[in-house]
Amino acid sequence: MLGKSIVAASVFIIGTAGTALAQTPSQISQFNAWGAYSYQSGNGKVCYVLSVPTQKTPANVDHGDNFFLVSQKPGQNVSFEPQFMAGYELRPDSKVTVTVGNRSFTMFINGKSGWMENAAEEPQLVAAMRAGADMTVKAVSKRGTNTSYTYSLKGISAALSAIQNCK
Repeated sequence: MLGKSIVAASVFIIGTAGTALAQTPSQISQFNAWGAYSYQSGNGKVCYVLSVPTQKTPANVDHGDNFFLVSQKPGQNVSFEPQFMAGYELRPDSKVTVTVGNRSFTMFINGKSGWMENAAEEPQLVAAMRAGADMTVKAVSKRGTNTSYTYSLKGISAALSAIQNCK
């Protein structure tokens, strides 16, 4: 199931990246809970690591496919950009909260995705992910449902190292 979800996310990411390429990403490798991928875009190569949640709450709702990823886009001067992708529309006036250990980070919402509200904190979140055991992501659906996801951080450091020199 993990593999199917990751492939679905990979195709979805390309579809939302604003590129006309119908190319499927190549898997670089799988590192425990995190997969490393790359694909060619109009602006050059894009590399990213991606994982799916190990726990979802509340249990009685359809969460769709949810992912957390960190991307490298050298052609766009993007380095280790964290992103949350929900399987449903997020409430526009809400925020996504990402917690690793005792650190929390806030993401702004655009449709089904969340990005760091303060881009200067992106390296801090990535460093916390490298040092942590798991990560919790809390979001609010368009319908007002409070959701929570737990992601294992096992393998994140190795996966990030695999895309470090994305060119």
